[in-house]
Amino acid sequence: MLAILLLVGSFLLVPASPAGAAPYCGIRWGSLTKSTLSLAPAHVVDVRTGRHACFDRLVVDLDGASGGYHVEYVDEVRADGSGNVVPTRGGASLQITVGNPSYDDDYNLTYAPADPSELRDVSGYRTFRQVVSAGTFEGNTDIGIGVRARLPFRVFELAGPGAGTRIVVDVAHRW
Repeated sequence: MLAILLLVGSFLLVPASPAGAAPYCGIRWGSLTKSTLSLAPAHVVDVRTGRHACFDRLVVDLDGASGGYHVEYVDEVRADGSGNVVPTRGGASLQITVGNPSYDDDYNLTYAPADPSELRDVSGYRTFRQVVSAGTFEGNTDIGIGVRARLPFRVFELAGPGAGTRIVVDVAHRW
């Protein structure tokens, strides 16, 4: 496309981007709260992360049906129950509440991270700065993601493997 610049007096006029310009990687997710929270008896069994061309991804693995999720940008990630602040690195913080516990019916942990303040090593990721556990309380499990800035995100569920479910949170690299 040929750009045309116009010199008027001593001012250089540069045309704005076309109104129909495509968004970054086609992403139209937004940054507002996304929620389908209920409770389910399945358990959190793992938390994983991955890097993709246009976004960073967090996956919460469940051993059965999802109890839904509530994901939103917050000023501070807080532990459910105590309300204690769980520090996260980055310019913004996402709090993820999953409607499934990280313990079984006998209160044995089904997901016990070695380091709750660093669930996964996200050094080298473009958007994620830190992934933390904010605990499990009354059937919910809370996770915090420190991100570079408040960026668009999406949340969805995937069936499998087997009878399990995965809750996926993607955060775009930019707007």
